[in-house]
Amino acid sequence: MIKYFTNIKEAIVSNAIGFGVTFRHLFKPSVTLQYPDEKWNLPERSRMRLHMDWEDCIGCQKCARACPVDCIHMTVTKVPRDFDELGKTKNDTQKRLLVEDFYIDLSECMYCSLCVYPCPEDCLYMTREYEFSVYERDDLIADFAPVPEQLMKNAYEAIEEEQRQKEEARRKKKEAAAKKAAAEQAKAKEEPDSKDEE
Repeated sequence: MIKYFTNIKEAIVSNAIGFGVTFRHLFKPSVTLQYPDEKWNLPERSRMRLHMDWEDCIGCQKCARACPVDCIHMTVTKVPRDFDELGKTKNDTQKRLLVEDFYIDLSECMYCSLCVYPCPEDCLYMTREYEFSVYERDDLIADFAPVPEQLMKNAYEAIEEEQRQKEEARRKKKEAAAKKAAAEQAKAKEEPDSKDEE
């Protein structure tokens, strides 16, 4: 019987404490933001969605190597030295690699910002955009390489031309080596004949 009244006493005390906490918070100002009409002011160095400026990327792949979860994927092609259609970056660096593909799988990204620091051209950076929810997981793959078709065509033509020139130079070198070897053989045949005559 004593236990029954003890339980009733504990319930009343517990409810009184709970009502006291509720009553204290009743007169405090609200901290809830009316999202999406109101939004939090993010800190200056907040790390949110990644963004890449394709025009400034030199294709060094340092960001992809620095990524601990391998969410950065890129395909680069080396172009000939005299191919200047790729242009220069904002830091006045001549681009020597054509960045054909550059995409980031934001569903794998852990927003550590380790890929941002090694970039020599500062073309990869964290934005303050934190609203990028989607319905399909494939929509979280952000493609940042809008390569113009004409540029791609010109680059591949320049690469093919360079390969043709290298092949031609190799063929000429082989022909010259074969002519030199034939001349040395002919000279070696003539020398014993001249010795026999003596």
